[in-house]
Amino acid sequence: MDALFLARLQFAVTTVYHFFFVPLTLGLSILVAIMQTIYFRTGDEAWKKHTEFWGKLFLINFAMGVVTGIVQEFQFGMNWSEYSRFVGDIFGAPLAIEALLAFFLESTFLGVWFFGWDKLSKRVHLAAIWLVAIASNLSALWILLANSFMQQPVGYTLRNGRAEMTDFFALATNPNIWTQYPHVLFSGVVTAGFFVLGVSAWHLARKSNPDFFRRAFQVAALYASIGAVMVILVGHSQAQHMVQNQPMKMAAAEALYQSQDPASFSLLTIGDLSGRKEVFAIRIPDLLSLLAYNQFTGEVKGINDLQAEYVKQYGPGDYAPPIPLIYWSFRGMVGAGFLMAFLALVALYFVLRNNVEGSRLLLRVLPWAILLPYLANTTGWLMTELGRAPWIVFGLMKIDQAVSPASVVSGVSVLITLVLFTLLYGALMAVTVYLLRRYARVDPDIETAPVGAY
Repeated sequence: MDALFLARLQFAVTTVYHFFFVPLTLGLSILVAIMQTIYFRTGDEAWKKHTEFWGKLFLINFAMGVVTGIVQEFQFGMNWSEYSRFVGDIFGAPLAIEALLAFFLESTFLGVWFFGWDKLSKRVHLAAIWLVAIASNLSALWILLANSFMQQPVGYTLRNGRAEMTDFFALATNPNIWTQYPHVLFSGVVTAGFFVLGVSAWHLARKSNPDFFRRAFQVAALYASIGAVMVILVGHSQAQHMVQNQPMKMAAAEALYQSQDPASFSLLTIGDLSGRKEVFAIRIPDLLSLLAYNQFTGEVKGINDLQAEYVKQYGPGDYAPPIPLIYWSFRGMVGAGFLMAFLALVALYFVLRNNVEGSRLLLRVLPWAILLPYLANTTGWLMTELGRAPWIVFGLMKIDQAVSPASVVSGVSVLITLVLFTLLYGALMAVTVYLLRRYARVDPDIETAPVGAY
């Protein structure tokens, strides 16, 4: 019944539910806008049909993302009131801009686009979907700017026990955002690419409207390939930034207990129960230094050395995050990322050979590969947030200082809302997945599919 543990668990559950839908919204909004642009420029009715078909799936996914995101923001004031008191002057600004500018723009023009078919001119209707796509990704930018302050605080001063903003421009150009935002953006691209690839492959394997889904497969293969390659490249830059600004997170991701120069990359590391000693490891010499500095030399600090530094800098305490969770989250993210790049490039190879249905094995694998970006997105966020522990705002405020006082929010009340949110969101997710699956399996040339088809 510990309020801190339950509050962390509740926020984790809400975040995972929310971020399950966000990347598909980011990437699919752009892809649908691209499809409608092709229709606008060519007048080919097939592209209009693509826009309507994938746009319907986009709308279903978008609705769930909104529901989970709203409750997530309320938790800052309910479960994390000390955090809100300490950093609300800074954290609230980008969130307010996100809601009042990006989200309102996104939701307004999504309604215009949905109800505007055959009511607006083609040019205005096209502008509406592009505004939705731009606003969706601007929304992500402002939310990530708020999160970037938690990762790398800038543009503030400490006054009367609170962090107060002194430089909005510094906040809006936080060095952390230049790697974090592109990584999330291209994660959305690859998520949408694999979603369309998987659905198209499912239909092609069953010879269901092959002309329609062959065209979608071709576009999605290129889209997913761009996204997967860019995620890897930007992720490399993000890791280098992490080595400089959050070295403990990188040390935990590599289970690197002692500083090394040059540093080796872990294929498998097993530590002892104390979390401070390596028992067994298989490592590739010098590779971690190459990833960190683009050269085969360069020190990467280890967990024990960083712990000693942080004790001197911040006072007594345990400054290591949960190492096993970070270590395996990092490998889940990277492994899924490289597997997606491989599958996307294989799909693109068959597209370039004009032989999309040439590999029955690929068509059977790709529907299951829809899960890969969700695995990568979830493990990536777990690493990003858990790897910052014990800080909620790096170097300024610890997690146990941010929770609401027990006299205000008891463990019992957090437990009750945790159970209710988990059950409610679980039910909503089940409904959303059912609707996505149902409408993804419909032949777009058949307006009303028989119930037995589902």
